[in-house]
Amino acid sequence: MPLEVRPVRPDEQQEAGRVTALAYREFVLPGDSDWEEYLEHIADVEGRARSATVLVAVVDGAILGSATLELDGRIDEEDPPLHPQEAHVRMLGVHPAARGQGLARALLDACFERAREAGRTYVTLHTTQRMEVARAMYEAMGFERLEDRVFPDGFVLLTYRKPIPPA
Repeated sequence: MPLEVRPVRPDEQQEAGRVTALAYREFVLPGDSDWEEYLEHIADVEGRARSATVLVAVVDGAILGSATLELDGRIDEEDPPLHPQEAHVRMLGVHPAARGQGLARALLDACFERAREAGRTYVTLHTTQRMEVARAMYEAMGFERLEDRVFPDGFVLLTYRKPIPPA
C-alpha cells in the first residue's frame, strides 16, 4: 500500500473534510447536537487550512485520513494561545474502513516532523473518553496525560503532550 502524507490541496479539501467527519461520526450519541455541530466544524477543511496546516493520508489517490496542525495560532479563538514551543494536533481522523493500517501514526509522525522543522519542542492534543482506540494509540506512542480541559457545561477534553524527539 503506497501511502503519501502531505498537505491537502485546495481541490481535496471537501473530500478531506468528509472523510474526517466520517471518522468522528461514530462518537455522536443520539440527540447530541453539540457533536453534530462539531462534525460540521470538522468537515470545514477549507476554513481551518487558512490558519493551520492540514495534512492528508493518501493511498492510491484516495484520501483516507487527515490531521490538522496548529503551529502559529489557534483555529478557534476561544482556545488558549499556543505556547511558543508548542504544536497542537487537532481533528486527527481516519476513514473507518482504513483503520488499523498505520495511517493515524503516519499522520502524527508527519505532524511531529513539521513541528520539529518549525522549531517546536513538544506536541499537544486533546481527545475524549469516547475515543478509546485513539487514547490507546497516544499512550503507546509515549504521550503523557496532562490536566483535563473542562468546559462550563461539563464536557471534558483529555489533554496529552509529547516531547518532539530529535531528528
